[in-house]
Amino acid sequence: MTPNAKRTLGHIVLYAVFVLIAVIALFPILYVFLASFRTDEEIFKYAFPFTRDTIFPVRWTVENYITIFRDFGFGMAVMNTSIVVLVLIPVNLLVASLAGYAFAFYNFKGKNALFAIFMVSFMVPIDSVALPLYTMITKMGLVNTRWALILPSISNGLAMFLFTQFFRGIPVSLLEAARIDGANLREVFFRIVVPLSVPIFITAGLMIFVNEWNNYLWPLLVTRSQEMRTIQVSLAYFKDENETFWSLVYAAASISTIVPVLLFLPLQKYFVQGITAGGVKG
Repeated sequence: MTPNAKRTLGHIVLYAVFVLIAVIALFPILYVFLASFRTDEEIFKYAFPFTRDTIFPVRWTVENYITIFRDFGFGMAVMNTSIVVLVLIPVNLLVASLAGYAFAFYNFKGKNALFAIFMVSFMVPIDSVALPLYTMITKMGLVNTRWALILPSISNGLAMFLFTQFFRGIPVSLLEAARIDGANLREVFFRIVVPLSVPIFITAGLMIFVNEWNNYLWPLLVTRSQEMRTIQVSLAYFKDENETFWSLVYAAASISTIVPVLLFLPLQKYFVQGITAGGVKG
């Protein structure tokens, strides 16, 4: 076999492996999406043996989507989650970028210790601080309000770390030249630093969006009424005393999944750029 033939064969095998991995990764998502157009009876009827009807609906129906919005208040859950996300993304980006700007370009007493605290903050799991945080929110009288979902997440240590690392790659001479030309601190930040940092803003924004969109434990603790539930919490309520309505779960899960996917796909180039730049500069 010639070297070119070996290289071609190697590429074919490699692509075949990639396709197999992609199929394995995407199959659960495809199954959930298609199952959302079926009834519970049909899902269980064609579960075994594995045939074409196991995956593809025999009788397509959109009744599941109508039911979750009409009878289970899923629209309110979508609205609550959207409000929380739309508030937290700009607030987090502003706080994290300003903190990163200070850590990257200024020297002050306790800087390293404070930076270490921020670093530790995103390594601590929510489970370990949920009880004291819940006690604090209860004393403030914010349980079962959107403020209980928003206030504990107004800063993000990981986003701050990424901004700090990215800003360290911006030449200080560029900022000094702007100051010499008469720009104040606000103008330097918003007119020079921010335009140069679009990839990291998109990266941090996507990370915050996914984290809050998929947040389950904290909303479960602080939301008690159906009107305050978020998407992930609502997914646990498509059932009664005797059974789980899997077709409704699949419909709600499809909506929960498709929004992050549609947001990530057109922005994945910037996401990779931001992760790469923010992770290696220092």
